[in-house]
Amino acid sequence: MALWGGRFAAGSSSMFRQVNDSLPFDQVMAAQDMEGSIVWSRALAKAGVLTDDEQQQLESALSDLKAQAEAGELDFAASGEEDIHSFVEAALIDKLGDVGRKLHTGRSRNDQVATDFRLWCRTHIESLKTDVTQVMRSLLNTASRHQQAIIPGYTHLQRAQPIRFAHWCLAYVEMFKRDLSRLDDLHTRMNQCPLGSGALAGTTYPVDRQEIATQLGFASPCLNSLDAVSDRDFVLELLFTASTSMMHLSRLAEDLIFYNSGEAGFLQLGDSVTSGSSLMPQKKNPDALELLRGKCGRVFGHLQALLVTMKGLPLAYNKDMQEDKEGAFDAVNQWHCCLCIACEVLDSLALNEERCSIAAAQGYSNATELADYLVGKGIPFRTAHDISGQIVLLALEHDSPIEDLSLEQLQSVCGDIGDDVYPVLQLEYGVDKRNILGGTSAETVTKALYQALEELDKLG
Repeated sequence: MALWGGRFAAGSSSMFRQVNDSLPFDQVMAAQDMEGSIVWSRALAKAGVLTDDEQQQLESALSDLKAQAEAGELDFAASGEEDIHSFVEAALIDKLGDVGRKLHTGRSRNDQVATDFRLWCRTHIESLKTDVTQVMRSLLNTASRHQQAIIPGYTHLQRAQPIRFAHWCLAYVEMFKRDLSRLDDLHTRMNQCPLGSGALAGTTYPVDRQEIATQLGFASPCLNSLDAVSDRDFVLELLFTASTSMMHLSRLAEDLIFYNSGEAGFLQLGDSVTSGSSLMPQKKNPDALELLRGKCGRVFGHLQALLVTMKGLPLAYNKDMQEDKEGAFDAVNQWHCCLCIACEVLDSLALNEERCSIAAAQGYSNATELADYLVGKGIPFRTAHDISGQIVLLALEHDSPIEDLSLEQLQSVCGDIGDDVYPVLQLEYGVDKRNILGGTSAETVTKALYQALEELDKLG
């Protein structure tokens, strides 16, 4: 049944219904719609609109419907209803007659859908926090398995300075920590209740909006009825947070795709997250990681689509806003799936520590250590930088690492270099010399790893 049919002499065309009806996708908010309706029935009873008996009939019927929805027992497709709100109302009328017709008193689908959607988002914020936390745990477990391993660090995708593999893992932990904080911030900002705002101007019935908000677990009611029904900032923030976190996952995937390549050979991915070629039997493709990278653009698209939809809308509600849901539902689902598969990838990988160490020592990554060594001899850094660069050129001419050049060769460029330079040029020296907060030394990385594990344990 349409909730607005009385003024119309003819029904909707089939094409209009195909465009207009939202039940095929907004049915996922069934439980939230029934939860909000139960609280609304209580508010109407306190306002004198419903008798206690009528309210109890409605609450009992709504509770039964909610249980059926959560058990997957409701046949939404067969109902022919326009949206989840009309589906619920039709079910109540079918069961309770005129009592079911009273539930929508003083309420609009505008404040109803805004409330349902906030409840849906709030539920998924909590589950997404669990997903993000699990990725962090997988990263920390991976770091713990290879705590002393050294890999090349890159800038411009060229070998720059060696770092511990655990330090690389911890860099992504920091990113996902920020994703968690964004979800917390989103929860705080969106945790206001629109119910009672009516279509745009509030309601004439004396309902207690603070009590409604409290019963639905909101911190407070929305303070302006116009804003309450037309605000979709909370959806945009959810999509932005999803997009940012997907970007982090995509960067993680890109690093691992490169590390897994034949050119790098730093690690192997498990069979459970890779696939083969239909033609080339030797291939083991990092498809899970490539899909993480690819799905990132899909989530970005949902954010951009809603921004474009909202930018030109006047107050208050407009039907364009029905386009907010499918993108959000899909983005949350894709984000959830990608977080789960990222855990499987991390848990499956095996690091080739020897290959990593050899690669980390190549590319003259110890040139910075040489420059710092010269600074310790009293040479200004810029001069030391130039001298170190000249020694790199000398090593290139001899097709030799810096540490394999003779003292005589080194002194031909700078007479201040002594035998004590050779320990400085070793791989572990440069890594462990950076024994400062946020650095790559064994001590600081170990401390950061244990601190992160403690923080994660507190989150549960």
